[in-house]
Amino acid sequence: MKHIAVIGAGTMGNGIAHVFAQSGFEVTLIDVQEAALARALKTIEKNLDRLIKKEKISEAEKSATLNRIATSTELAAGVAQAELVVEAATERTDLKLQIFQQIDAAAPEHCILASNTSSISITKIAAATKRPDQVIGMHFMNPVPIMKLVEVIRGFSTSDKTCAAVMELSQQLGKIPVEVNDYPGFVANRILMPMINEAIITLHEGVAKVEAIDTVMKLGMAHPMGPLQLADFIGLDVCLSILEVLHTGLGNPKYAPCPLLVNMVTAGHLGAKSGQGFYVHTPGSKDWVVSPSFT
Repeated sequence: MKHIAVIGAGTMGNGIAHVFAQSGFEVTLIDVQEAALARALKTIEKNLDRLIKKEKISEAEKSATLNRIATSTELAAGVAQAELVVEAATERTDLKLQIFQQIDAAAPEHCILASNTSSISITKIAAATKRPDQVIGMHFMNPVPIMKLVEVIRGFSTSDKTCAAVMELSQQLGKIPVEVNDYPGFVANRILMPMINEAIITLHEGVAKVEAIDTVMKLGMAHPMGPLQLADFIGLDVCLSILEVLHTGLGNPKYAPCPLLVNMVTAGHLGAKSGQGFYVHTPGSKDWVVSPSFT
């Protein structure tokens, strides 16, 4: 494969475009908003500058990487020459089904269609296309340029050929692919989200305060980031969405989202992206200050 299309220029999309371009692939980054594409390119450039400061790449490698990234606001034109399309749009089932119908109609017949979804059924997404055997999950971790894991999710109809191609491609990116089957939450979020939800329940029930919960998990369990910090980093709206997928898909009350999480998302306290979650997030600052709501 040489030509990759990435749909969605947000945090995950620009990270995916970055790693493909840095690995030598020609990338078309697609978004409906020109402003989102401009922000994505600035983010990629800033991340490449960090690598230069760490002496991991040269100025020439930075320029070559950026030159491999084209942008487009037209989905059909952007995927017309692609051999792999990676969808990284908002985590909404209706939106993803609509996008995959559009990709299926515009992409070449041999093109593999992948979704970066963190919880939505690959089988359901594949059913919206005429090539379900060529649809697969390619779940990168955030931040994409740093995290090594790619969770490769096989839908019910995903072919061995498609899976093998994506596993090999992930390795070409310097990632470690892990093959999993298509069940709600896959592996990463089926295990992670109940832990985060339990941390929120622990706070909600007054067992301990925000910093205490995160400190116990960091020092006692050797986690690099506490679960409430991690929830803010992921986005509380994303956490809620995944828990709802788990709760609906598995029908087990243990996956029911904590009412505190529901209320915070309803109030617009989404974590780092909104500036406030369990912590207050000041742009440009690395300090984690507990939200006044929980002091």
